[in-house]
Amino acid sequence: MQEPLFLDRTTPPRIVTLILLAGLSALTMNIMLPSLPGMATWFGVPYGVMQQSVALYLLLSALLQIVIGPISDRYGRRAVLIWSLVLFLLATVGTLLAPTATWFLIFRMAQAVIASGMVLSRAVVRDMVADERAASMIGYVTMGMSLVPMIGPVIGGALDDLYGWKANFALLLILGLGTLALVWADLGETATLRRVSLMDQIRSYPALFASQRFWGYTLSAAFASGCFFAYLGGAPYVGDKVYGLSSTHVGALFALTAIGYAAGNFFAGRYSVRIGMNRMILLGCLVTTAGMAILALLTALGHSGPTMFFGLTVLMGLGNGICLPNANAGMLSVRPDLAGTASGLGGAILIGGGAALAAFAGVLLGPGSSEMPLILLMLASSAASVLAILFVLRRARQIGLA
Repeated sequence: MQEPLFLDRTTPPRIVTLILLAGLSALTMNIMLPSLPGMATWFGVPYGVMQQSVALYLLLSALLQIVIGPISDRYGRRAVLIWSLVLFLLATVGTLLAPTATWFLIFRMAQAVIASGMVLSRAVVRDMVADERAASMIGYVTMGMSLVPMIGPVIGGALDDLYGWKANFALLLILGLGTLALVWADLGETATLRRVSLMDQIRSYPALFASQRFWGYTLSAAFASGCFFAYLGGAPYVGDKVYGLSSTHVGALFALTAIGYAAGNFFAGRYSVRIGMNRMILLGCLVTTAGMAILALLTALGHSGPTMFFGLTVLMGLGNGICLPNANAGMLSVRPDLAGTASGLGGAILIGGGAALAAFAGVLLGPGSSEMPLILLMLASSAASVLAILFVLRRARQIGLA
């Protein structure tokens, strides 16, 4: 009997499909970072011009996440993912053929359409299972993709040394083709389609904005991950200017946070159902805040150093790994019929807020600065995440959900 061209919604995707979708989105974001100086030389432009490829990508990614969710609620996760992958492949070919830096930046921005993989992998999980089970499954998905930020720049640097910067985008093209084939074969439609226009979908935003629980989950995730984004924005300066470490050494120390994050994701995947979504978010936020408080205290007492600074970020990674899968599941559980919309809005707020904190960290760390301003910013962001989830717990008790 001939296989159907499209899978029906009773055919859920394998978890590896969701991991690859989210992982490709993360890899596209950072694989080319080591190649930026060589690309500036290739195109004959200042380094600052090529560095804009990072900021522009993040900006468009945040904006796209706002509309990807509603579009997928209307037309389905499968269709949006397939078209996003097709457009991503076309944009990737464009980066390889770009004759000037301007054209490269245009195609690089177009690659941001792969943000749908990050947004909709979470929405698909929420389509398939309920709250705590969704948090558990998202934990396993993000545990798999948490390795990507750790190894992406390493792979990119090796490919650049061996074959030049275009090898990074050639790899993305190959991985994109493989992911498209896997999605086509494995990912059936999981959403219950809502036969309304896109504008009607966008008009549903107030329903989410009016939800105190949605804001509580979103802000707890945004501030928890904001601690990490601030670290990304300031840690290279601290490693180089404050501690005098080489770029290779700093890059290796960044892996400590990723290890903690993977461990936290594993813990979330294993125990979210047993402990409960809200309590897991609180636990994760408290772990991160405790790590930052210890770091601030030891630094104030004069016990600072690269081992102390980078070592305690393991707790930040661990806390984020516990918090974020559950907070993401919480966002999507407020209005299950708007899961795609909630995922997109939540993702946009997370990325936008994280980018702002990363930029603010750069402003705080001027010439002659110590590591303390960055530590205090990270502590403040993490403490705000605790307040946000405590608000959710209070609201849940009021409406009888606790």
